[in-house]
Amino acid sequence: MTRASLDKQPHEVASMFDRVAANYDLTNDVLSLGQDRVWRKAVARTVDARPGQKVLDLAAGTATSSMPFARTGAYVVPCDFSLGMLREGKKRCPWLPLTAGDATKLPFRDDTFDTVTISFGLRNVQDTDAALREMLRVTKPGGQVVICEFSQPVWGPFRTVYLEYLMRALPPVARAVSSNPDAYVYLAESIRDWPTQPELAGLMQKAGWGKVAWRNLTGGVVALHRGFKPQD
Repeated sequence: MTRASLDKQPHEVASMFDRVAANYDLTNDVLSLGQDRVWRKAVARTVDARPGQKVLDLAAGTATSSMPFARTGAYVVPCDFSLGMLREGKKRCPWLPLTAGDATKLPFRDDTFDTVTISFGLRNVQDTDAALREMLRVTKPGGQVVICEFSQPVWGPFRTVYLEYLMRALPPVARAVSSNPDAYVYLAESIRDWPTQPELAGLMQKAGWGKVAWRNLTGGVVALHRGFKPQD
């Protein structure tokens, strides 16, 4: 599976995120009506990072998503393909080992991390299948992947209203709060085209993840998927 249908090449997506880096976290907070904080807390609880563990936080952006893991005493590596995001993150969190990397070709050795996690970034990767395989490769046997991503609301009437908000209301709101509103038009389209919860679970299983399960947040606006790397 690829994201080619959205007509964005990897360097174009990276450049787009470079341009919104400074206000990215604030804009997300506004557009999600503050729900992004709730979703990130759910990710932190699911990851359940412990002192001494190694956590790879993909699509980490400015490293906001990495901080809950760092506070537990875990060794967390924020990784992103947008240099602009990483530069902004380095200003805020200079002590973290922010790393530039492509999710489909991760710059890490096999069996390195106890947990690999990615929040609101997998749908922006050009090749979802390759990214899921790479996550598996760098995870230790018995380790886990935690994916937090926009998904499909489970109640039909709400799903219709939600998609209308994404495609019609979100771009004007983004113009008011973002320096690059076109980026949020792209993001709305990427959310609309993203696989359903069962479909993403199937892709994870195909990539080699075991014990795959998910739970819905905010009625399925966001889904939290989890899987484990089989023991050798």
